[in-house]
Amino acid sequence: MSKFRLALPALLLAAALSACTTTPPAPTVAAAPPKLFVFIAIDGLPMRQVLAYRDQLQPDGFRRFLDQGAWFANMHYGHGFTVTAAGHSIMLTGAYPQRSGIIGNEWRDPVTGAEVYNTQDEAYRYIGIAKTPALAGTSPRMMLAETVGDVLREGQPAAKVIGISGKDRGAILPAGHLGTAYMYMSENGSFSSSTYYMSAHPAWVDAFNGAHPADAFFHKSWAPLLPETAYARSVPDGQPWQSADGNGNRLPAELGAGQDKPGPKFYASILPSPYGDQLTLDFARAAVAGEQLGADAVPDILTVSLSSHDYVNHAFGPESRLSHDHVLQLDASLQAFFRDLDAKVGRGNYVLMLTADHGFADTPEWAKTQGRDAGRLASATLVATLNEGLQKQFGPGKWATAFSASGVLFDEKLIAAKGLKPDEVYEAAKPLLLKIDGVAAVFTEAQLRGTDTATPYLEQMRKSWYPGRAAPVQVVIKRNWLWGSRPVGSSHGTPYDYDTHVPLLAWGPAWVGRGEVDQPVDMSDVAPTVAKILGVRAPAQAQGKPLPLPLK
Repeated sequence: MSKFRLALPALLLAAALSACTTTPPAPTVAAAPPKLFVFIAIDGLPMRQVLAYRDQLQPDGFRRFLDQGAWFANMHYGHGFTVTAAGHSIMLTGAYPQRSGIIGNEWRDPVTGAEVYNTQDEAYRYIGIAKTPALAGTSPRMMLAETVGDVLREGQPAAKVIGISGKDRGAILPAGHLGTAYMYMSENGSFSSSTYYMSAHPAWVDAFNGAHPADAFFHKSWAPLLPETAYARSVPDGQPWQSADGNGNRLPAELGAGQDKPGPKFYASILPSPYGDQLTLDFARAAVAGEQLGADAVPDILTVSLSSHDYVNHAFGPESRLSHDHVLQLDASLQAFFRDLDAKVGRGNYVLMLTADHGFADTPEWAKTQGRDAGRLASATLVATLNEGLQKQFGPGKWATAFSASGVLFDEKLIAAKGLKPDEVYEAAKPLLLKIDGVAAVFTEAQLRGTDTATPYLEQMRKSWYPGRAAPVQVVIKRNWLWGSRPVGSSHGTPYDYDTHVPLLAWGPAWVGRGEVDQPVDMSDVAPTVAKILGVRAPAQAQGKPLPLPLK
């Protein structure tokens, strides 16, 4: 095990402590921490979808929280570029990208223009995979903040922190620097860790992968759970704006159709189906048993990020019948998992918390049929249009070089060679960008470094902006619009409520209480709350305060 894994780097801790904020006293919670804290993230699940299908949910899936637990009706993210990596980095650090540095899933280095991935680390490779791809997610090195799990393991090294997901970033970021992450490999249908965490998998992982559980879904059909009439509130299958790639855009859908045997194409097709979540939860069950999570007095943390709903919403939109059915399939899988936890760990020994990394916009083409101003804007078109305007003002040259995460990068050498100041070019870019159809707001570096909190969306974009990584000019797209030009599917990544409003559901009566909480709360409040329940300090860079749990 590396020295880095035994203690967070001194530089990170110093930065974290300098940014530490004072939080008010937390609500009273049970004196003894739970034996196991199970933290579940549903990738791409807006709160509106949980409530829209409440009458069709299983009795002990999402309804375990809604009927027996604590749930927050007004949980929002506070940052503006709402994407997977950013959301997962906030959950258990309590730190927005302005502190953690996780400004997006990927971005470009402002100096070199090189592509950067949020969990890349060329020093490490995947275990059991012949070749680790370039820019693969292999470690949490890029995240400049500690998690609750890091704090727990610093004080109690015997505590176990395990992160599992269909996506590398969904496993690595919540597990933190001192936990252990496992992610799905679409090359062969296995779950793998990286050499950042260990040199070889433990026996329970080899046993799980050796049984080839993914192969059980070969030629299995994804069929609707309910009769056709139950989906009348959703948009039917087969719409022209629904992607027909992968498993197609109609149910029932057969996985691996037309293929003779399981291979990379089939294994990749598992994630955008209900079986991706089932497989991930099966691996989580194996982790609970193999690592003996929750079996002693030292508290453990299990984070499980279920990726399939994000793939489904990207392909078909949250308004679709396919997305509707996927929520119901997910609900049934959660119910089975919770009941297995009850049997293995004991109902009175663990806490469940469930949230999402971001919400989702409706598909623009469908939104237009509902009378909304909606559309798509390609970032390459935006950069080209901007350059035309800057060339008229400053002369020939590619002044804007690329779109990175949520903003525009510039040729700083060209700016200097022309004897201009960067801020001068950034300010000139702003009105040019605002003229482009689909752009709602533009913020320059001077604004992002400032203290103005009154201008709409500025504070949200400020929380998404980390100096040295983020572009100097940040762009907010119009409501109901999406980045991109491909006329199918939907996405996220805006400061609007459909992207920021996500579920926050908790269960564990002795620790969280029971009831609906209408008070507005922020995702940065989650980490201090989890820390309080576990009896440890909040992560040093956490920006929130403990949640108002409905404890008696």
